[in-house]
Amino acid sequence: MIFSKKLISWYLQNKRAMPWRETKNPYHIWLSEIILQQTRVAQGLPYYLSFTEAFPTVFDLAKAKEEEVLKLWQGLGYYSRARNLHTTAKYVADELKGVFPSTYNDLLKLKGVGDYTASAIASICYNEAVPVVDGNVYRVLSRYYGIDTPINTTKGVKEFKELAITLMDHEQPAEYNQAIMEFGALQCKPQSPYCIICPIQDSCDALKEGRVQLLPIKIKKLKIKKRYFNYLVFCAENQKTIIQQRIGKGIWEGLYEFPLIEGERVDHTTITSDDAFKKMIKGEKSEITPFYDKPIVHKLSHQHLYTQFYIVNLGDPPSIIHNQKLIDCVDIHKYPVPILLGKFIDRFFDKSSIKKHLKSMS
Repeated sequence: MIFSKKLISWYLQNKRAMPWRETKNPYHIWLSEIILQQTRVAQGLPYYLSFTEAFPTVFDLAKAKEEEVLKLWQGLGYYSRARNLHTTAKYVADELKGVFPSTYNDLLKLKGVGDYTASAIASICYNEAVPVVDGNVYRVLSRYYGIDTPINTTKGVKEFKELAITLMDHEQPAEYNQAIMEFGALQCKPQSPYCIICPIQDSCDALKEGRVQLLPIKIKKLKIKKRYFNYLVFCAENQKTIIQQRIGKGIWEGLYEFPLIEGERVDHTTITSDDAFKKMIKGEKSEITPFYDKPIVHKLSHQHLYTQFYIVNLGDPPSIIHNQKLIDCVDIHKYPVPILLGKFIDRFFDKSSIKKHLKSMS
C-alpha cells in the first residue's frame, strides 16, 4: 500500500471527532484553520465554538466591531490573526457577497491566508489536490524520508513543498491532508512518538537510523529581546481606573492596557522619575504599591516581558491629564486585553478585591 493510502487508512480509524470535520462549509473551515494556526487543538476548540456561536455566518462576523472580535480572541495570542480574520470577513461579506473563493490561488489573495490555510480550505471544501505543509507534516516527512534540511530555511520550505506535491493523493485530497496532519499530531509526535505501533515503521528512515528524536531540524535564528513594563493601575475612591488602547504595529495592536512606562528596569524609581507619570499626578502625592512580590516574566515568541503592576492610589476625583480613558472598575472585564493583563485583572478587579483595596485607602 502506498504512503498516502496507509495514512488515510490510519486516519479513518484514529481521527478525533472535531466540529469542523462535520462540515465542508468554507466559512467554518477557514475559521478553524485561522484559530488553529500556532495553536493546539485543545486550546483552539473552545474559541472555535465561541466564534461560531457568536458569529454563525461570515456576515455576522463582518458586522461585528473589532473590539468584540479581539475580546472573543483574548488569550489566543498573535492578535494580528484576529484583525486579519475580521478584515477578511468584511471583504468576503461585502465584496464577494458571502461566497468564499473556491480555488487555492484565489484563496491566497485573502488577508491572513497563506499557503497552508489556502491548501486546507481548497482541499477540504473544494476537493482540490493541493498539499498542506505545516509543523506536523514537516515532522512526518522529515522522519519518514530521513531529510535533514532545516525546515525554516528557503531551501527546506521548497524541498518539503515539492515532496508534498509528489505524495498528494489526487483521489482523496481532503482525507489525505487531514490524515497526514492528524498523524503528526497523534502518532508521529514531537516527543515520544508511537514508533512501535506505527503503520509505516517498516519504511521509516529515521527509525532505521535511530534519528527520530533528531528530526526535523530547525535552525535557531531568533534572538530574544528583553523588555521592562511598569504598568500603572490607578485606583480612585470613586472606583474609577484608567485604560489606554495600544496603537501602532507592535505587539497587542488594538488591545487595551493600563498606562505603561517602559524603561530599562522594573522598579519604583523608573515610574517616579518619568515625566509622563509626573504629568498624570500633577505634583500631588500618590501611594504606589507593587502588586506582585517580584516582577513576572511573560514570554512571547520573540520577546520576554518583565512586568510589574503598580497600584496607584488617588483621591476622588482622580488627578489625571486630559485624553485618558476613565472607566468604572466593574467594566474593566468588557475590554479586550492581552492575557498578561487578563490574569492580573481577574485577580485584582473582582468585587471583593476592589472593595478591600478601597477600604485600605480610607
